[in-house]
Parts: sequence; structure tokens; C-alpha cells
Amino acid sequence: MENENVRVVLDMDREAARRLAAVADFKGISVRKYCLTAIDKELSRDEADGLDDRPARRFSFAKLEASRDKILGDRVFPGNSVDLLREAREIREEQMDGWA
Repeated sequence: MENENVRVVLDMDREAARRLAAVADFKGISVRKYCLTAIDKELSRDEADGLDDRPARRFSFAKLEASRDKILGDRVFPGNSVDLLREAREIREEQMDGWA
């Protein structure tokens, strides 16, 4: 399969769009080319820093534990977190059934 382009739509305020067009024009390139170059540069930087598309990898467990301890201290929530998640999922699924 050859490279297939995927259309991505980006909404931005008028001032940002004006600035984007002005900088691209100043550089003598299209807005499309400017955006693709900027996105590629940012993705390369993030990938070099070890970030990928899995949000859990963006944070170390030590940072998560520190945040949890800062927020909760020694408190422990009653009940089973698995049950709480299951209940929340069931509620969300009931709400989403009405969307179809």
C-alpha cells in the first residue's frame, strides 16, 4: 500500500491563522508546508524524548505516586476501585446508547 494522505482539520482563532499565513508567506512556503514541517519537528523532538502515543508512558510511576500521595495523603478510598470503574463504564455506556 502506498502512502495515503489523511485530511486533518484544525480550527484556530483568526489571529493565529493570520500569523500562520504571514510567517509561511514570509518564508515563501505554503501554510500546508509550514504546518507539516512544524508538526514533523515537534513529533521528532517528542519521540527523541521517549514519548510515544501511549499516554501512560508520558509519566513515570514515581511521578504518579508522588501526585497521588500529595493529593490523598494517607487517606484510602473505601470500596474496590475496579467496581467503581465498572459502574462508571456502565453509566457511560447507558448514556452513549441514547446517542445512536
